[in-house]
Amino acid sequence: MHVLDLLLTISGALALAVAAGSALIHRLPLSGPLLALLTGILFGPEVLGVVDLPTVVEGHKELHEFSRLLLALSVMAVALRYPFRAARSRVRPVAVLLVVAMAGMALLTTAVSAAALGVGLGTAVLLGAALCPTDPVLASSVVTGEPAEKGITERTRQLLSLESGSNDGLALPLVLAAVAIAGSLSGTDALLESLWQVLGAVVLGAAAGLLAGRALRWAEKEGAVGSGPLLLYTLLLALVLLGASGLLRLDGILTVFTGGLAFNATSSARDRTEDDKVDESVNRLLVLPLFTVLGAMIPWREWGELGWWRAVLLVLGVLLLRRLPVLLLLKRPLSLTWRDAVFLGWFGPIGVSALFYLTLEAHRLGADPVVLAAGTLVVAASTVAHGVTTAPGLALYRKAARRGPGAAE
Repeated sequence: MHVLDLLLTISGALALAVAAGSALIHRLPLSGPLLALLTGILFGPEVLGVVDLPTVVEGHKELHEFSRLLLALSVMAVALRYPFRAARSRVRPVAVLLVVAMAGMALLTTAVSAAALGVGLGTAVLLGAALCPTDPVLASSVVTGEPAEKGITERTRQLLSLESGSNDGLALPLVLAAVAIAGSLSGTDALLESLWQVLGAVVLGAAAGLLAGRALRWAEKEGAVGSGPLLLYTLLLALVLLGASGLLRLDGILTVFTGGLAFNATSSARDRTEDDKVDESVNRLLVLPLFTVLGAMIPWREWGELGWWRAVLLVLGVLLLRRLPVLLLLKRPLSLTWRDAVFLGWFGPIGVSALFYLTLEAHRLGADPVVLAAGTLVVAASTVAHGVTTAPGLALYRKAARRGPGAAE
């Protein structure tokens, strides 16, 4: 039986089950990605052996392309999630999160990796750069849906969404710097490539997004487009931008996110309402096949070679120290209450974006079993930890909010 057919059957059945029981999942300590990860493990070679896939170490190229596509669709959804005026009003705090918080998360993750695993600087910085971005796919369950929209302040949800959408592309310079430290790429070459990829992505994304938004407005005015295709319009725009950026060797994820923001700035309110459906489907359903595949590709042998106590130290260190201390220190610059600082500090999950950069590093430097094993272990741990704590976390946030502003401070 063909492996692709098996994966389509398994992940499709899971997606149908998650879609049908989405209201129940919101109330339980579960998430779609967590269920998909467990499903992949169950049907993978180490348990039932139904799906026989190579490990991440052996199949990192295919996983990279899969994660690249899903990440592009996800950041497009994030760019369209809120009216452009709301996104523009959050520029200052998001800039603090991108410049200060992301650098702090990369440095802390590097330090934790070196201390927990006993590896050299090259391996540690590769892990620090790849694991620092906040994942927009896993973060979606925290900021979308009725429980989140009713319980979490709009500003907090917008900050987490916009941070997760933008830092996925802007993490590339950190990754290229890590590649330069760990490999043969010179610092000058890394800087020049970063400038080309980032600046080119902003220019291409902004131009294409503005053009696409104006073209759609014209088509609507002339009655040349109906309501049905609007749902697919931004997905097609994301694919075009991703392909074009690949041909031009630009930062594809940043290109798509910038294009989505530019499109958002020129599209009508009705367009945004329709695109909310894209956001829901991409972040809750299309992610399931990727995490099913990840579960089936877990490098169990390489995980074991890390050493169980080193693995535990790594997971606990990254989950507890990578982000929470940084957000608590930035509480005042970000104008956060203690409640929101703790909430944002914990719910900065590590997922698809980390897989994308881990496999990008493997493509640039060759597959390093330690980097891929440690990185995927943290991704799996984050999927479990944040999936289990989402429902209780939302409940605790609402409980703290009911105590009043004074208690929250």
